[in-house]
Amino acid sequence: MTTMTEASVREFKMPDVGEGLTEAEILKWYVQPGDTVTDGQVVCEVETAKAAVELPIPYDGVVRELRFPEGTTVDVGTAIISVDVSGGAAPAEPAPAESAAPAAPAAEEKKPEGRQPVLVGYGVATSSTKRRPRKGPEVAVAQASTAIQTELNGHGPAAAAPAVTADRPRPLAKPPVRKLAKDLGVDLATVIPSGPDGIITRDDVHAAVAAPAPATTPAPAQTPAVAVPAPAASYDTARETRVPIKGVRKATAQAMVGSAFTAPHVTEFVTVDVTRTMKLVEELKQDKEFAGLRVNPLLLIAKALLVAVKRNPDINASWDEAAQEIVVKHYVNLGIAAATPRGLIVPNVKDAHAKTLPQLAESLGELVATAREGKTSPAAMQGGTVTITNVGVFGVDTGTPLLNPGESAILAVGAIKLQPWVHKGKVKPRQVTTLALSFDHRLVDGELGSKVLADVAAILEQPKRLISWA
Repeated sequence: MTTMTEASVREFKMPDVGEGLTEAEILKWYVQPGDTVTDGQVVCEVETAKAAVELPIPYDGVVRELRFPEGTTVDVGTAIISVDVSGGAAPAEPAPAESAAPAAPAAEEKKPEGRQPVLVGYGVATSSTKRRPRKGPEVAVAQASTAIQTELNGHGPAAAAPAVTADRPRPLAKPPVRKLAKDLGVDLATVIPSGPDGIITRDDVHAAVAAPAPATTPAPAQTPAVAVPAPAASYDTARETRVPIKGVRKATAQAMVGSAFTAPHVTEFVTVDVTRTMKLVEELKQDKEFAGLRVNPLLLIAKALLVAVKRNPDINASWDEAAQEIVVKHYVNLGIAAATPRGLIVPNVKDAHAKTLPQLAESLGELVATAREGKTSPAAMQGGTVTITNVGVFGVDTGTPLLNPGESAILAVGAIKLQPWVHKGKVKPRQVTTLALSFDHRLVDGELGSKVLADVAAILEQPKRLISWA
């Protein structure tokens, strides 16, 4: 037994660093057991489905134990680090009993008078909470073995699902996984779990759907001793590289699939002469009011879209499926799609409609810089209403972008190139680009979408309309 009392040990739990996120991956630990930490000190960096976030510890003390190594994905609410707040030295190794079961939750301890520690994404706790105890892996093995025996006896998935009893506990799965199983018609009691502590994952559900139907002839009456996932197929590491799908990339993939198969997309195109816009960009770079600010074509394209939204406010809306309502927004949170090493993210400029051109330039500059550093906060990626994706930076003419979930329109901007163009009755070299506007056809019809795209094109062709139309 250690010399420290359990009351002197505080456990810092994985907070919800975004709205409704259920897990995060520990990217890097900045402390080790035995290190002294102070209130507010960053102890680790985690990656959620939306961004990388640094977590500060809300205690003063000595690090006693790091519960998970780097690279581990941890559920929100799970203790990830324990700190001795008594001021004593941390033991060389944790006691065997403590390695088998975590210490008492900090939420059940009596808080000192005055300031209460505030965890990132938590807020101040108003009452103590208890985490539902997890069932051990023995349950998962017995559960999976029963499912396999049922299959071997000729009772396939088509048979009625057995009732959950004390002898047959409820399968362990998160709510999104349960919904997926329900949508696909999969009985979780027949799914072999591969997650920690016998938890059924999304991949397990998909594997159950893809599994071949059982043979009609009786199979040998033999029950596997242990239910384990099938080993991954071998591959030539010199010819292939496998990258785990997680974090931002996983969230982006799920969001795009949901968007593509939920909102009926329509995309319209227009090719426009932006020579005058390019000249205005060069003039603004010399303007003292824009000194130190990032001035580029994206700035004027963003302003043109904001003016088009002001002239056609119904484009700035979302579809509420549950209430069967169209929600028209009286503000514009302008999203800018950004490619980062962790994947595609779409942070947005809050209340972009109320910003002057210099203010918009400053906000766009900060947004891009933060995204490139990988420091975009989850809050910066929430609440977007309309988005711009600048695929022209990759040298392509344009694309058919998918809607950011919860939005009704997204504008793609192609490469700006010198092309032959009829100008004032003569063929001349002009700066030309192609714009593409995708919109949700449930709430945006062809007339509204066409008006918005035509307005953006007209402003970029004659930027003086920014003054007369704004």
